[in-house]
Amino acid sequence: MIARTTGAAIRGILVALMVLTPALYLPVSSTNGTEIVVFLAILAFFLTFAEYNSAFPSFIEFRDAPPVNRLRFVGLVSMIMFLTLICKNAYAPTALTEVFYTIGVGVANVVDFPYSPVRLIVLMLPVDASIPLTELVRISASVAYVAALATIGSFAYAVKLRGWPTGNGAFNVWTNLPLFDPTKGGDVVTRLQRDGRLNISIGVLLPFLIPALIKLLTDYANPISLTNPQTLIWTMSAWAFLPASMIMRGMATLRIANLIVEKRRAYSTTESTQTA
Repeated sequence: MIARTTGAAIRGILVALMVLTPALYLPVSSTNGTEIVVFLAILAFFLTFAEYNSAFPSFIEFRDAPPVNRLRFVGLVSMIMFLTLICKNAYAPTALTEVFYTIGVGVANVVDFPYSPVRLIVLMLPVDASIPLTELVRISASVAYVAALATIGSFAYAVKLRGWPTGNGAFNVWTNLPLFDPTKGGDVVTRLQRDGRLNISIGVLLPFLIPALIKLLTDYANPISLTNPQTLIWTMSAWAFLPASMIMRGMATLRIANLIVEKRRAYSTTESTQTA
């Protein structure tokens, strides 16, 4: 119990620090903005602590099937740290921020090509957006997108080459998929495969659809202002991280479905051998 409580507290602190990172390094537009960020950090701490300290799952999936959530956290932290240092270079440049900005420019030159998600993000900006803002958005979107691809690739490596989740012992569906009801109609394998393919499909399409939808909605509502560096960081991180998280979930559920099929096949073979 002590180990579980300590682990939950450490996870909560890390998540809270992640939420606070942009506010600690970048200027805040108002006092209310600081209070909101602190409140969100405290809320993130308590939600994470309560989830991992409880013996019963509630909403966080794959909490006992590392490294899914660890890769998600590392990927999101990497996005936020990179984007924070890149944005800080525009306000208070240092040798460190210039290095990250240069890396970001190199990544943007590779990822930003016609019809890419990054190019759609740039086209989403208003026509009167300044050149420095456009360049900062282009670099931030490129870095976030590459970080998301690296996170997906790391999980694919864990699944294909490391045999996730078999290396972590028995996989408990109730603990790791608390929102999935295996008794709710239809074959479990069919439902897992359908959910997995749907998550992967949506995750692949979202980086393209989100900029297009925002561009369409600007005719009916005020667009999101990316001039605030913290808004830019969280917007780009959400745009890249949410699809990556959905793709990882799809890969995980497909993997679980394949394991169930293999167990059924092995059980059927054993039954046939015993009968013979």
